[in-house]
Amino acid sequence: MDSVKSCAVRLRQETQKIIVGKEHQIDLILMAIFSGGHVLLSDLPGSGKTTLVRTLSRALGCDFRRLQFTPDLLPSDIVGMTIYNQKSGDFEMKRGPVHTHILLADEINRAIPRTQAALLEAMEEGQTTIDGTTLPLPDPFFVLATQNPVEHESTFMLPAAQMDRFFLRLSMGYPTADEEAQILAHLGDRTPYEEVQAVASPQTLRTLRGAITAVTVSESISRYIVALVQATRSHPQLRLGASPRASRSLYQGAKTWAAMQGRSFVTPEDIQTIFLPVMNHRITLTSDARLKKRTPEDVLSEILETTEVPPYQKELLLGHV
Repeated sequence: MDSVKSCAVRLRQETQKIIVGKEHQIDLILMAIFSGGHVLLSDLPGSGKTTLVRTLSRALGCDFRRLQFTPDLLPSDIVGMTIYNQKSGDFEMKRGPVHTHILLADEINRAIPRTQAALLEAMEEGQTTIDGTTLPLPDPFFVLATQNPVEHESTFMLPAAQMDRFFLRLSMGYPTADEEAQILAHLGDRTPYEEVQAVASPQTLRTLRGAITAVTVSESISRYIVALVQATRSHPQLRLGASPRASRSLYQGAKTWAAMQGRSFVTPEDIQTIFLPVMNHRITLTSDARLKKRTPEDVLSEILETTEVPPYQKELLLGHV
């Protein structure tokens, strides 16, 4: 697990050449990437979402494309299309920007749902279909999307099926006064992306993904994951609980988080650390909960507090992990 931990440290260091603070958010994004998942950054404009994605993409050493989502964006603008070449007299396949390692879907919720749905096949199956022809996407493939709050004008809510395909959702949040002063001192004139060095590659990510599969998850830890997810389906203030895909994301994410700490086994603390960002976009509050000003994070925190934690330390001593 040392290779996973050291790679995460190097990537964090390179990213923090541009991004001031936000160490926990960077680690969570790296956890999702090492797990092969997609990330949704939901926050106010100007909070550094796009800058973080561009910086991290350079550090990862992967092919990168940015696509600005607008209300007039078409599905073919994402996946590609077949065009007629007048010189050759043949139809040619023109691949869209989704055919890359990292796709920055900037302000994804500004596009209409039909266009957003064009990403579903790519995000879930790693392929696209253009005029009946199925094309595989590069390995690895990640969507790092940003969105503005839905109460802003000219935005559309992402469909539930697409939200569930994001491994986690994060908010950058406002910087502290000291962090903002540091931003002005070092990044006030321009953003020096050229200072960020590539410390990984697509092959590195594929190798790390294979190493993470060796992390051990005990039966009691697996049942702890199931208990947390099941609790979202029976909570009185939730109209829609988490899907089995959420259970799998917690399972994979906990293994990756453990590896990033240099451990070969998962503890309940690993699950508790990633529980909110992995789950907060997969549940729907009841109307009564919204009237009471409850948030998804409030309900999920309550579930964490009331769900029994397995005695993993005893298991470790007995060698059952």
